[in-house]
Amino acid sequence: MSKLVSLIVAAASGVAMAVQGTANSQLSQKTNLWEATFLVHFLGTIIVSVIMLFLGVGSFRFEKWLSVPWYLYIGAVLSVLIVYLVAMSIPKVGVCNATTAIIIGQVTAAVIIDQLGLFGAQKCAWSVSKFLGIALFAAGAKLLIR
Repeated sequence: MSKLVSLIVAAASGVAMAVQGTANSQLSQKTNLWEATFLVHFLGTIIVSVIMLFLGVGSFRFEKWLSVPWYLYIGAVLSVLIVYLVAMSIPKVGVCNATTAIIIGQVTAAVIIDQLGLFGAQKCAWSVSKFLGIALFAAGAKLLIR
């Protein structure tokens, strides 16, 4: 996949995240935060299971899963935390402000992960232009958050 296509896919995931956060927030208003978090993950598990079975991709071999380093499963914990916190924050600050804060957190974490090569990620050297980009990004975020 080319770099441009990868960036378009990443941008599409950002759109999906904003829509998901809004929908999860509304779901939590109709149920409650914990029920919404449960429902999102329960339905997601069913959907992924059907996709895996239908497409014949992946496996349900537990011994394979047990061979993975334990710390790589932190995504499951973070997924629950993300759904819960996004659904909690959007009604209080709005979709734009919440999404801007989310992106600031993501970029900050990404800089640290790239710089240190955490979780097995390839280390990426940071240049003056990248730090300038982050500064401009932060200024733009300040303009968005009211």
